[in-house]
Amino acid sequence: MELELKDLSKQYGKKTAVDHISLTLTGGVYELLGANGAGKTTLMHLICTLQKPTGGKILLNGKEAERLGEGYRNVLGYLPQDFKYYPDFTALDFLLYLAAVKGLKEQTAKKRAAELLGAVGLLEESRHKIKTFSGGMKQRLGIAQAMLNDPEILILDEPTAGLDPKERVRFRNLISSFSKNRIVILSTHIVSDVEFIAEKILVMKSGQVIHFGKPCDITAEIEGLVWECRVPTQYAEKYAARLNVSNLRNEENGQTLLRVIAKEKPMEAAAWAEPNLEDLYLYYFRE
Repeated sequence: MELELKDLSKQYGKKTAVDHISLTLTGGVYELLGANGAGKTTLMHLICTLQKPTGGKILLNGKEAERLGEGYRNVLGYLPQDFKYYPDFTALDFLLYLAAVKGLKEQTAKKRAAELLGAVGLLEESRHKIKTFSGGMKQRLGIAQAMLNDPEILILDEPTAGLDPKERVRFRNLISSFSKNRIVILSTHIVSDVEFIAEKILVMKSGQVIHFGKPCDITAEIEGLVWECRVPTQYAEKYAARLNVSNLRNEENGQTLLRVIAKEKPMEAAAWAEPNLEDLYLYYFRE
């Protein structure tokens, strides 16, 4: 399976949200990493055909998505950032309703809904109304509805936003389990989520993909720009305000370890450190 974006663009008046993106995606987990307003959601809307591009094409296995029509949409699963639901529906009724909308036969829908509720850990709550669910439970129901048609392309927009750390770990594991033999595209600005499950990362800024590759490859861009240094804890905030600090850690001896992104040595005692994705994010999106 191959999804190709060919010179894809989207403009709103004079604003360019997606700027001539060309990519080829095969099976695996791809993460769109970028600050708010980078164009991640617009790109996902274009892939899902929720919006029409201003220019360029989307190809699935060499065929234009626009010409494939329903045939293309039938292989898509989508969890929007602002997932909508009917609060008085039970989880099971909600999935059965959406299965009917997607054209699944009744027996297939019942079997698929039960399987997915079990997979996302909601089988025991299947008869409970969605309005009683926590944020994490609603997100898990959201990924279940996206998987109803067993999609070849699964698109998730900020799936872990607003979740507590325990739910985020659970959700990441869930996404990994669903990623076999599929193209999974996630959008996020939570860097720790990227590091655990991404096979390839697309770093977006101002509507463009400025980096595309494995996490270890794209962090090579800032090799030699990451430093660690210790300062007295009482002055740590002053240094953090002046420098591009990706992390700080208080130590027992009244010292604070600063992790700094800088082109030149920030202070005499600073030493080089191995860069990570959080460093890369701060390098490009500090503002």
